[in-house]
Amino acid sequence: MAKHSIVPVHLAVKALRDSGYKNAAYAVAELMDNSIQAKASVVELLCAERVNTSGLRNRSQIHKLAVLDNGCGMDAAVLQMALQFGNGKYLNDFSGIGRFGMGLPSSSISQAKRVDVWTWQAGPQYAIHSYIDIDEIDAEVLADVPEPVTKPIDSVWREVGGQFGESGTLVVWSKLDRILWRTANTIIKNSELLIGRMYRYFLADERVKIRLASFDIDTNPKYRKIEEKCALPNDPMYLLPKTSCPAPWDNVPMFTQADFQNSSFSIQLGGDIHKVNVKFAYAKEEARKGYNAGREPHGRHANHNKGVSIIRAGRELDLDTSWSEDAEALRDRWWGAEVSFPPELDELFGVTNNKQSARNFSDLAKTDPDVLKEMGQTWAATKDAMHEVEDPRLPLAEIVHHIRTNISTIRSLLRAQGSITKNKRHSDSPLSEEQGTLVVRDRIRDGYLGQSDEQEKQQSVEEREQEIASELVEHGVTPQQAQHLAAQTVNRGLKYTLTKSSLTSPAFFDVRSREGSMIVSLNVEHPAYKHSLEILQQELDSLDESNLKESIANARKGLELLLFAWARYEDEQPDGKRRLQAQEVRWDWGRMARDFLGEAE
Repeated sequence: MAKHSIVPVHLAVKALRDSGYKNAAYAVAELMDNSIQAKASVVELLCAERVNTSGLRNRSQIHKLAVLDNGCGMDAAVLQMALQFGNGKYLNDFSGIGRFGMGLPSSSISQAKRVDVWTWQAGPQYAIHSYIDIDEIDAEVLADVPEPVTKPIDSVWREVGGQFGESGTLVVWSKLDRILWRTANTIIKNSELLIGRMYRYFLADERVKIRLASFDIDTNPKYRKIEEKCALPNDPMYLLPKTSCPAPWDNVPMFTQADFQNSSFSIQLGGDIHKVNVKFAYAKEEARKGYNAGREPHGRHANHNKGVSIIRAGRELDLDTSWSEDAEALRDRWWGAEVSFPPELDELFGVTNNKQSARNFSDLAKTDPDVLKEMGQTWAATKDAMHEVEDPRLPLAEIVHHIRTNISTIRSLLRAQGSITKNKRHSDSPLSEEQGTLVVRDRIRDGYLGQSDEQEKQQSVEEREQEIASELVEHGVTPQQAQHLAAQTVNRGLKYTLTKSSLTSPAFFDVRSREGSMIVSLNVEHPAYKHSLEILQQELDSLDESNLKESIANARKGLELLLFAWARYEDEQPDGKRRLQAQEVRWDWGRMARDFLGEAE
């Protein structure tokens, strides 16, 4: 009876082509992982174009793609092993970024039908070669990895490659049938930020240099055009200097850690203790200056880096965007969070063999916190319950809870980072602070005096500025912004200063009289702020018509619910003095609002 393989080779390889790489840049990163694991100091992505004359117009399109390094190279046995699926030199090595034995073959066939590998350890003139070809596998011509043989490296790669040292490896993809990006420059453009982010720590400390180059493969070698650049670190934490972030934040960090300390979690596994490190950062106030900083080049750059960066062995696996919320979409570009762990914790975190995600960690992050709290009413009780049933998710759940808590705090800081007062308004009408001041001056002339009016007469301009600035700092305004607001208030004779603050009280806003000015602090933690004023203060220019209408409708609903809340407050007052006092407060405030809003018309 004829023998039958459990899985026919050509069908297995066909299934492996759908290995789930997000795009060509992630597949290229697998090759670069191998290069870095081989201690390469220079890695090159070489994109060869060819003019396609088959259509109505001649167009350049990607023809071949190669990754070249100056690493330690491979001997024949290791090369043959490297082209096998699930085999490799580092399967039990937890010291680097490799290990799974799937990178070279699976990433290659996910994008191309053929992969050729040259590698050498005593000069490129002695390079050995092997390959995988999907067409030959489908035709059942090729069933095993061809035995490596000495073979000259194609001359075109010798011409365009910059690092043919004493040892190294060249991987070439051809028959590119699955790369969605059609031109070399598009591949480089889309790879640059991703590769710069994945390997930012390797690039920042100059452990490796990554060169990106494109050229026309059919042009005469003497005139062959090469466009090239070196990948810069792309830091979603914006704490590294000299990155790909646009000026003025290309050479200095755009974010700060401020009072956020790096945290370390100890996880015991197999008798050993392994460390998981977590850190946070958020935008400096200067980065958010201006009316619409989110639409500036640095704001757009940050918008591509939203999420929690998951780092394994110094290399980013994923930038998990599920941590960003729709309601916080515009603001979430202005914070960064990073969790890093060693390869020994791969199984716990659920690292996929294509190194694109930490599945267990990300799935837990997407879980509704209330689901975890079914075991207890508080986080402490939940931890105790998970520990009691030996839930293996407990270490990850602690990290997720820590990240959620800190992101919430950072969002509050960002909401309160500056004053609501903007130098630029949509209309040419005076600021609301100015309108309010005009009404107050009229009331003073009519004999209505407030506590702030007496204070205004008692101190010098300098003393008033200092006192107002001190009060603003206590409300969470940065010292620089506090000085600016205080000077604006005093020099322009304003009776109001409007700020945002994270208040611990249940009040929607707080009012303090300070040296002739009334400081009104909106509580950014109060739902009334989030469902009304915050919506109206967002970057309207960045919204399309449908989103703008939705924002206005949500703000209207928020203001209506505020009225309903007051109506219910009155309704719950007992008959008699308290109910009458509530009504009188409403009447008095209504008369005052009539004066202010009438002046603002």
